[in-house]
Amino acid sequence: MLKRLGIALFWLVLWQLLALLIHNPVLLVGPWETLRALVEMLPTAEFRRAVGGSLLHILGGFLLGGILGLLLAFLSYLKPFFRDLLAPVIGVMKAVPVVSFVVLVLIWAGSRGLSLYVTAVVVLPILYLNTLEGLLGTDRKLLELAEVYQMSFPARLRGIWLPQLRPHLLGALELAVGMAWKSGVAAEVIGQPVGSLGNSLYRAKIYLETDKVLAVSVVTALLSWGLGKLALLLFRKGGKAK
Repeated sequence: MLKRLGIALFWLVLWQLLALLIHNPVLLVGPWETLRALVEMLPTAEFRRAVGGSLLHILGGFLLGGILGLLLAFLSYLKPFFRDLLAPVIGVMKAVPVVSFVVLVLIWAGSRGLSLYVTAVVVLPILYLNTLEGLLGTDRKLLELAEVYQMSFPARLRGIWLPQLRPHLLGALELAVGMAWKSGVAAEVIGQPVGSLGNSLYRAKIYLETDKVLAVSVVTALLSWGLGKLALLLFRKGGKAK
C-alpha cells in the first residue's frame, strides 16, 4: 500500500514540476489546478449528466459486445464451419480503425447511441477470441469422460468449460473494459452526442481549458479503472459461487 502511494506521489510531483517548468496553463496545468477544475465541475447538473450518459452507453456497449462475443465463441467452438464463417468478420473488426466504425455509425444511425455501438464493436472480438482460445484448449480427456458419463450441457459448462475459461476471461475482461472506455469516449469526441464526456472534452478543447480537459480525463480513467475492478470482482465471486 505504501509502495503504491509512494509511486502515485512521485508521478504527481513530476506532473507538478513539469507544469511549473512549462509555465503555460494552455499547454499544461498541474494536479492542483486539475483537481480544482474537477471540484468546480462535479456539482453541476451538466457534468453529472455527461458522466451518466457516457456511463450508460459505454456500459451498455460493453455488455452487448461481451455477451455476443461469448455466445459467438461457443457457437464457433461447437460448429467449426461457423468459426470459419466468422473469421473474416472478426479479422475486420480487429484491423479496421475505431474512427472508421465511428463514421459509419454516424452515417447509419447518427450520434444518438454512438458510443454504445462503437464500444460493442470493440469489445466483441476481444471476448470472442479469448473465449474461443480457452474453449479450444479444453482438455480432451475431460470431454471424453463427460461423453462417457453423458453429462448435460449445463454440467459440462459448470464443471469443464468455465474453469478452463477462467484465466482467459480474467485478462480479457480487464482489457475489454479499458478499450471500451477509450473507444467510447473517443467516439463521443468525434460524434459530439449531447450529454457525454466526449462532448465535455471537445468543448473544453475549443475554449483552451486544459484544466477541464485533464479533469474529464481523470474522471474517465477513474471510471474505467473502477468498473474494471468491479467486473473482475464479480467474475471471481461468481466463479467461487459455482
